[in-house]
Order: sequence, then C-alpha cells, then structure tokens
Amino acid sequence: MGRGPSIEGRKNAEDAKRAKVFTKLIREITVATRAGVADPAANPRLRAAVDKALSANMTKDTIERAIKRGSGAEGAGEELRYEGYGPGGVAMIIECFTDNPTRTVADVRHALTKHGGNLGTSGSVAFQFTRCGELTFATGGDEAAEEKVLEAALEAGADDVVNEHGESTVICAPENFEAVQQALAEAGLESLHAGVGMRANNRVAVPEDVLEPLNDLLERLDALDDVSEVYHNALLPADG
Repeated sequence: MGRGPSIEGRKNAEDAKRAKVFTKLIREITVATRAGVADPAANPRLRAAVDKALSANMTKDTIERAIKRGSGAEGAGEELRYEGYGPGGVAMIIECFTDNPTRTVADVRHALTKHGGNLGTSGSVAFQFTRCGELTFATGGDEAAEEKVLEAALEAGADDVVNEHGESTVICAPENFEAVQQALAEAGLESLHAGVGMRANNRVAVPEDVLEPLNDLLERLDALDDVSEVYHNALLPADG
C-alpha cells in the first residue's frame, strides 16, 4: 500500500503556499502606498491591505518594510492592468504589480492562450465591471444577522447588500469604503474580506466543458508572482 505525503512534505507545501500569499500581500501594500500616502489611517486602500496582511499573520516588521518600499523606492515596480477573455468568452481583468512589464505581459498572454483565451486591448472588457468597495460578512443565512448588516450598511451610506451562500456582501462607492468599513466595525460587525476592487456588472453562466479550463486558467494566473488580483464575470457552480 502506498504511503501518503510525509509530514515534512505537507509542511513544505504549506510553507510554499504561505510564501506565495505573503508575496501578493506585500505587493498590494507596496502598490497601495505608492498610489496614495504611507499612512494607513489616511489611505483606505493601504489600510485594507494592512488589515488583510495582519489577518494572514504577517509580522508588523514585514508590513512596515513593504510600506517603506512603496513610499521611497524608485523603480520598485509599477501597477499594470490587463484585459482579456478566458475560455468560453469569460471577461477578465488581471491586475499586476511588476518590475518587468515585458515578462509580466508575456506570462499573462501565455496563460490566457494556453487555456483557450486571449489578451485584449485596453477597454475591451472594462465596461463590464464597476470599481467598488466590498465587505463580506458571515451571516449563515440567519435573517436577523442579515438584517443587522443591512441596517448598518445603509445607515453608513452603502449602495447595496447581497445575501448569498451564508454571506452578506456590502457594496459601496470606492470613496465611501473607509467610512462604511468604520461604521460597520463600530456596529460590532467583523468582516471576512474587505477591500476595493472590480465587480462584474452581470455574471454569466458558463458551459460545463468550459469549467475545467477556466479553473485551470484562474489557478495558473494566481500562481504568477506578478499577478495581484483577477476579476471575471463567470458564474461558477460555487457562486450559483
């Protein structure tokens, strides 16, 4: 009978996964700092990135180094956004942070074409998405919990609340994100995820034969160090 993975092997795999997560978190902190100021209290995007890093148990020293890098290191990298289509015509926006745009665009293009997609021109799919703030809360389908989130969100100036799969997602304008986040926290609500990103205006169902190559593509893009976020308009089985 074959032996399963050793404890050491599992630990190495977990360490590698953790390192990948940290790499992306550090990049987001750096990008957020360069896009605004180095003070999380005055930079909502940076504050969200720092909160996410702390939730992942990143040390404060590592976070501070990332902020310093973003605020003072010329040539530390640049933020790029690519638009394109995945298999089945799924619209995709791929946000990257890189010190080598030539390498990054080649990696993104290769991942798309290998999985039945293609890289598009700027603006080719962006109109299908809206930039907004999102905060997700675990409400477990409980009506009272959902109502509490709804009341607090609307009172704070949020635009909408979507309840699905045991979670309530608060949606707001990017410029209102910090105020909404603070108001919800003061209401005693702790978010699972919070940040400003791109949200598809309409989600589209994909044929069953597209699911595997699409998931493979999403995994491949996530594995690229230069890729910070991937947004798409596919309605996956777990979503629906």
